Amino acid sequence: MWKLERGQSNPPSVRVAPETIPEAKSTQTGVSVKYVPTPDKSWYVFRASYGREDKAFDYIVADGTYAYIAKRHARKLVNGKQKKVLETLIPNLLFVYTTKAKANEYIKNTPPISFISYYYNHFELDENQKNPPLTISSREMENFIIATCNQSEHLKFVDEAQCHFKGGETVTVIDGPFKGVEGRVARVSGQQRVVISLSQVGLVSTAYVPTAFLKVKSESKE
Repeated sequence: MWKLERGQSNPPSVRVAPETIPEAKSTQTGVSVKYVPTPDKSWYVFRASYGREDKAFDYIVADGTYAYIAKRHARKLVNGKQKKVLETLIPNLLFVYTTKAKANEYIKNTPPISFISYYYNHFELDENQKNPPLTISSREMENFIIATCNQSEHLKFVDEAQCHFKGGETVTVIDGPFKGVEGRVARVSGQQRVVISLSQVGLVSTAYVPTAFLKVKSESKE
């Protein structure tokens, strides 16, 4: 598997065609922005305080920048009635595809979203001996988006202790609502699911995936 090296913005090629990634659309303005892989851009992780990730998302998309928040449907009691609502899968986080300069502008010089900050890479040090902002490879992000864009109510943000992995092989989902997702098979909440990793952010499990929909991925000889 190709891995992002320090100093590189994107892999030389990506597994997922850009057209399979849904457009980002601001709920407030209706503005849509398409994901277009570009050599000078990276996937930055932003943290929004007090659950204001949707507000930051709307502003960033209206500004012409692609952003993504993983969501899932959930059933909640509202005024005594069960209702289906959309909630953030990974609280307070949004993922922004942009240049280093634009990311810094959003974080440091944009008053309307002064409540956002970087999610830092705690395993590296920059030239000033500080942790740099975390960036995620295009391959990982595209896999994450495919796994979560259907907003299934059975998606889970999990930790290792909740996952009972079945061997170490990577599998590809070849059919169903999670078609194209790559990850490891595990039992989560008593069901067979595919678990994907998002570097330094955590693990996400799909809904139940039957064995017939799984194919063991051959190791690349690159």
